[in-house]
Amino acid sequence: MGVLNVSYERNDVVRQFEKTIANHCGSPYAVAVESCTAALLLCCLYLKVKEVTIPKKTYFSVPMSIIHAGGSVVYEDRIWRGGYQLKPYPIIDNAMRFRKDMYHSGDFQCLSFQYSKHIPIGRGGMILTDDRKAAEWFRVTRNDGRREVPKEQDSVTLCGYNFYMTPEQAARGLSLFYWRFFGKPD
Repeated sequence: MGVLNVSYERNDVVRQFEKTIANHCGSPYAVAVESCTAALLLCCLYLKVKEVTIPKKTYFSVPMSIIHAGGSVVYEDRIWRGGYQLKPYPIIDNAMRFRKDMYHSGDFQCLSFQYSKHIPIGRGGMILTDDRKAAEWFRVTRNDGRREVPKEQDSVTLCGYNFYMTPEQAARGLSLFYWRFFGKPD
């Protein structure tokens, strides 16, 4: 087995984590990224946001993601719990929410696996969607614009980001997910 094969097999755990979270949340697709901030930025870039309205009291990286994607931010006094929409776009900041069957069709729901969240990997995020084309774009864009194939077989066609989730983070996420929802192993 060559070195390239090993690295692509290691991505299997990331795909398994994505499938596990997608199934739990009721989403057809899930794309793991390095953080919820990365998830928000990718969604804002994909939808080419312009003016986005968000709650005045939110985490700092939310408006920064909008601005980095070329949008502008409007703040409103809004009380929110668990998650909220980046209006008028179907982007949902669900960094503080994680529930079974929480996905709603048409949304781009952004999750966080930061150390104080429901699945405390330490660092990590995910995008839930039912849009196959968007999920494919997110996967390529999170991986420096590359597809998950050996470098010599790839032709980079877009300028991406180094936003992938490591296999170690995904393995920890799977372990914590099963421990939380199915209890400690005997």
